[in-house]
Amino acid sequence: MLRRWAQAVEALGFDLLMISDHIVVTPDVAEHYPAPFYEPFTTLAWLAGVTDRVRLGTTVLIVPYRHPLLIARMAANLNQLSGGRLVLGVGVGWARQEFEALGVPFHRRGALTDEYLRAVRTAWEDDEDYRSGEIPIWVGGNSDAGLRRAVRLGDAWHPLRSTLPWLREALDRMKTIADEERRPVPALAPRIALRLTDAPITDPARLAGEGTIDQIADDLEQLRLLGAGTVVLDPFNGDLSEISHPETAWQALATVAAHRGRSADHKSTERQ
Repeated sequence: MLRRWAQAVEALGFDLLMISDHIVVTPDVAEHYPAPFYEPFTTLAWLAGVTDRVRLGTTVLIVPYRHPLLIARMAANLNQLSGGRLVLGVGVGWARQEFEALGVPFHRRGALTDEYLRAVRTAWEDDEDYRSGEIPIWVGGNSDAGLRRAVRLGDAWHPLRSTLPWLREALDRMKTIADEERRPVPALAPRIALRLTDAPITDPARLAGEGTIDQIADDLEQLRLLGAGTVVLDPFNGDLSEISHPETAWQALATVAAHRGRSADHKSTERQ
């Protein structure tokens, strides 16, 4: 199934394939992601061998779960073996029972993430054994702490499944934080929902990426105008049966790819 996902995404012309991270499928994890759950570095290394072009990433790697030098080494090796295709999306995590199973203090997950990310960057910069080209770090997290972490330690901010009004307001907050920190504003690389409907969704709480193909296309255009160079589409909508029967998700991705292809052809015709 993983191979089919990767090859479908690449065949449709998408640029990036990302997977999430869990090590122990504790009850709180299993409610969202049932076993088996494949470790991301191992899985992405294997997927690199069955794909040719698509970038490979984590959305998101839970930083406190692994020693920072292990993260630095595995990421550098994977980036090298994949021909420089790795995107390292990172986050602090949320599954309290999984933290307990791994012996990692849940209440320190934010501080540990900051400490470990600094150590990862230091290893990449100062140790020849860890160097392997440029690996972008996308910092996830929709809280103010996540925004500050993205400014301090990330190449991009990677917010997850939000509304467009909320995202606009959060970008303003991030710009304020960047000014306070006297640092540049990181790039925007959001992960949005992907749920196609026949009729337009008029609920003000509609997530970006939900609705008709025209609504989704407009969301993507609005995100482009907000500065997003990459948008990750997340077609999982909570039904665990979708994991073993992904045809609906593939059809949604194909619809978006076809619509964007027609739009590009139309713009090219207009320019001519």
